Amino acid sequence: MFISVVIPTYNRLPILKKCLLSLEDQYLDKLIEGFEVIVVDDGSTDGTTAWLKENASYFPHIRLIEQTHGGPAKGRNTGVDYSIGDVIVFIDSDLVVTKSFLTSHAKTLHKAWEQLGNRFCFTYGAVINTNNFVDPTSEPYKISDISWAYFATGNVAIDKRLLCMAGLFDINFFLYGWEDLELGERLRNMGVKLFNCPKAIGYHWHPPLTLEQIPNLIRVERERAKMGLMFFRKHPTLRVRFIIQFTLFHLLLWETLTLGGTLNERSLRPLLSFLIRHGFPRLAMELLRIPLNRICVRELYREASLIGK
Repeated sequence: MFISVVIPTYNRLPILKKCLLSLEDQYLDKLIEGFEVIVVDDGSTDGTTAWLKENASYFPHIRLIEQTHGGPAKGRNTGVDYSIGDVIVFIDSDLVVTKSFLTSHAKTLHKAWEQLGNRFCFTYGAVINTNNFVDPTSEPYKISDISWAYFATGNVAIDKRLLCMAGLFDINFFLYGWEDLELGERLRNMGVKLFNCPKAIGYHWHPPLTLEQIPNLIRVERERAKMGLMFFRKHPTLRVRFIIQFTLFHLLLWETLTLGGTLNERSLRPLLSFLIRHGFPRLAMELLRIPLNRICVRELYREASLIGK
């Protein structure tokens, strides 16, 4: 097989450098005839394209594609359009992978094809979240890294023809969230099987929480709600309701855990500041997720009332 790794990116140059270096340092099994790395720059303003062009000789597998800012769905579709591989691997531009990453996907995918007698499947690798920028691959696997997502493009490999048959990503998902899971619903409806590939490990870097990030995190939750409602309107099922948290259960859950909104990003600020100052930004982030989830769910219901759904 020939693998095309598709990476949309937008203003993530520091971690993108680590991502691309890890992809150049791959051990390739005989199953892999070759690979390319298609970086789709989504209108970055941080010097991403200039740096890639200046350092092209260090990255022989990279093909740079530039587009005006249109979001990750458009970026991934562009990458697939330009790809030459028969297998597409999607990762995010803030993911640093291990040496056996591509080989692990290839072996699991090939075994699945033989088992099924067709290519109606994809592999889902392991994603380990980390705040360690200097050495992201040193992060241990944690319970919080477990994902129940069916098709999350942070780390998946899939046959290109199957992907095109499903219709690629819906570019109407131009804000944050759900474009990959929406495509996943279409794949699921086609009977496509998921095969876990825990040896294809990617370390997903997030900057440690700071108080300055909170307004942007709130903005992201509001965008996620808008896109979540679009997801539900395309797939009005109970499963999708639970995925996006558009249920009375979730509304009551987050209202209860925040004491009706009493515990919010403002009232928690002193505690968050204390945790951050004393070296516990991850714990602070987990605590902040409680009011953030309430914001998202309330925004879902507000948006739904505006459109009568």
